Amino acid sequence: MKKTKKLLAIALLLCASLMQVKLSYAQKVTSPSNVPNETIRPFPRIHFSEAALADLKRRILATRWPEKETVSDQSQGVPLATMKSLANYWVTKYDWRKMEAKLNTLPQFITTIDGLDIHFIHIRSKHKNALPIIITHGWPGSVIEQMKLIGPLTNPTAYGGKAEDAFDVVIPSIPGYGFSGKPSTTGWGPSRIAYAWVALMKRLGYKKFLAQGGDWGGLITDIMAVQSPENLLGMATNFPCTVPVEINNAAFAGASTPEGLSTEERRAYDQLVFAYKHVSYAFIMGSRPQTLLATADSPIGLATMFLDHDQPSLALIIRSFAGKAEGLTRDDVLDNITLCWLTNTAISGYRIYWENKHAFVAPLGVKVPVVVSAFPDELYQAPKSWAEKAYPNLVYYKKHSKGGHFAAWEQPELLVSDIREGFRSLRK
Repeated sequence: MKKTKKLLAIALLLCASLMQVKLSYAQKVTSPSNVPNETIRPFPRIHFSEAALADLKRRILATRWPEKETVSDQSQGVPLATMKSLANYWVTKYDWRKMEAKLNTLPQFITTIDGLDIHFIHIRSKHKNALPIIITHGWPGSVIEQMKLIGPLTNPTAYGGKAEDAFDVVIPSIPGYGFSGKPSTTGWGPSRIAYAWVALMKRLGYKKFLAQGGDWGGLITDIMAVQSPENLLGMATNFPCTVPVEINNAAFAGASTPEGLSTEERRAYDQLVFAYKHVSYAFIMGSRPQTLLATADSPIGLATMFLDHDQPSLALIIRSFAGKAEGLTRDDVLDNITLCWLTNTAISGYRIYWENKHAFVAPLGVKVPVVVSAFPDELYQAPKSWAEKAYPNLVYYKKHSKGGHFAAWEQPELLVSDIREGFRSLRK
């Protein structure tokens, strides 16, 4: 029974050793002994060595390719042609230095919370009365996933918005991802991360604030709202936890569509059934993350894992590498994978699946004001009827006609609009 519950929790969501990789920034996992734990330190300028980038290219070129899949679609996973196109672009045209330069334009910091170094971006708006918001990424993501939100949220007048729509934005790296520390002990699951995020916001001087997230960031945001409602003015999510438990269990089991569902609810149910049939990666990450250590040794192995998160996103990425960019560009995809490779955070990123104890899309009992963005190519497009029951203080719901799992990355304008409009009623 315990194993079944564990597997269910795992399935409901559906990221070379660095011995040769010399980074020019200071050690990030262990804080200097003379720095108080609550000190917020500037994060050193990011610059990975030429040797590290050359080693990455060498490994890509040394890939031992298998034969082509025996089908003409993506039913067996990431197509060989897509991976060969990705490898060729990665080696011949992709330029990591461009992303490195973008990151270095942003104010970044690091602080120790509960014994672990937490890296974060923090941008204060120039506009008065900006609302503070903490935005959390998921897997296979990083702070790069949210960078397109920064300008429109912090400087709305430069992006078609109004000064009164401004936000102070905080974007942390989940423990084990990017430039945050890698936990050396167990226990760093979504609940502990949620507590750490509240501690971070308080440390920055924000006693009351908003939160937003997708994927793991969505679950962490829901948990923050349940654990610390006195601190959250409200929350927004593009991966809402709304599926009634009995419906979720039926979808996981692949049962026929339950009776009494509306048209929207039936579509959401069918999406869930389909999603649960294609989350093998979540099962192995949730039970045996260390077994995937080869993805820390092979850039193409890592990239293949990253691409096969969900079927609609994979289809979009396949089109991008076939020359039909829409939403996510080839550089978008490789920026995120390259960051994971250079920081050697593949395995430490997987472990959140092993640590998780929550059912991913089931309601948690959130009472604070909630903004829901429902995208059609998400693992499921949350019906408003489910959102209203799961979030009794639902203040804004928007059903979109385009967009998928990586909304902040793929459809930032739509997500920014939801955040602005959704939280407008909470401003004083």
